[in-house]
Amino acid sequence: MDIMTVTLTNDAPAAHWGKADVTYQGAQTLIHLSGSDELRQVQMAARKIRNQGVNTVQLTGDLWNLHSQWAFAQGFATAKAGYQVLWCGSDADQATLTQRAEAAQFARKLINDTPEDLSPVGLATQAAAWLKNIGGDKVSFTIVEGQELLEKKWVGIHAVGRGSERPPALLELDFNPLAADAPVSVALVGKGITFDSGGYSLKSSEGMLAMKCDMGGAATVTAALGLAMKAGLNKRVKLFLCCAENLVSGRAFKLGDILTYKNGTTVEIVNTDAEGRLVLADGLQAASDTGAPLIIDAATLTGAAVMAVGSNYNAIFSPQTATLQLAQKRAAAVSENVWPLPLDPWHKDMCPSAYADTANSRPVKGGGAGGASNAAGFLWRFVSPQANWLHVDLAGAFESSASALWAAGATTHGVLTIAELLKD
Repeated sequence: MDIMTVTLTNDAPAAHWGKADVTYQGAQTLIHLSGSDELRQVQMAARKIRNQGVNTVQLTGDLWNLHSQWAFAQGFATAKAGYQVLWCGSDADQATLTQRAEAAQFARKLINDTPEDLSPVGLATQAAAWLKNIGGDKVSFTIVEGQELLEKKWVGIHAVGRGSERPPALLELDFNPLAADAPVSVALVGKGITFDSGGYSLKSSEGMLAMKCDMGGAATVTAALGLAMKAGLNKRVKLFLCCAENLVSGRAFKLGDILTYKNGTTVEIVNTDAEGRLVLADGLQAASDTGAPLIIDAATLTGAAVMAVGSNYNAIFSPQTATLQLAQKRAAAVSENVWPLPLDPWHKDMCPSAYADTANSRPVKGGGAGGASNAAGFLWRFVSPQANWLHVDLAGAFESSASALWAAGATTHGVLTIAELLKD
């Protein structure tokens, strides 16, 4: 196996290299730091090196730290397997990086899997098995699927998934390293739409192509919990994954349908492509039922969030300023990017219905102005008023095509932030 060594340097490249930020001295590759946004520069340099067909690198030298090595690894990663980054630095940093890589690889594989290979029940099963393997007897779970969802009044997941031959499912997982009656400290909720055709509000072929990534929220919260467990998490956390395929058939839910949720809220369907919030509503109610003082949900929810913050940030929402500030602080600690978008009480009423308490969107293209905040306002209806709540709209979870920073496919951006939030 050929291994390329990669070293960071503050020296300018030799004159014959011009303005190149990656140069070569024999078997050694140098990344020349310019002092401006060095992590971004390192990640871009990793993409250049990977694009040359390099599969294995050994990071060497004194300038590497935890953050720069992780930035390199994110740029070096691709949807195709067969690559490896060998770490340097302290034993503690190398152990942390290995844990991160294992969690990210789990999420990346799930998100990049084909829709045919990853069914809703399959997503729930794989997530539970991975966490069970990490946590052993500290992890217990149940998977509620198909008609049983309706019997338990999880009407959103059932409605969205009933158009598929493969049943929808809700994973309810409990990680408890404490006493049996220990309180739940955090509840996590993930959107697990394994494929989103848009339903009768059918997406274009181009818009549908990347919709295997619409379970990115489920993969993100699962990987975050697994990473925190690997790092010694010592609090009780419950995880809820809301899994379904949004397809068109004679059994699929339709525009004009009205769903009555477990908490009594009625919702008119005005856009079957606004399905993520319908399944999350069930998950947020289940999370609220745990009594957890902090609820975090993650979802590839709206194109409006991507338009607002781009694909290198994740949008965050919360009714509590302190929760937003905590999320920003924890994201900065692991060099991930989040940006708060507006969420006011009146956002709950921005999707009005003449027939129900609310509609699931607005009957205009993309949900209209402020679509990401309106979606968050919809979700707020299903969150316990006693809980602190953070909603993460994963604008940066997936790249449809390769960029200067990322290979095409899952980025896993957001996993570290949520894992950090689980620590305290």
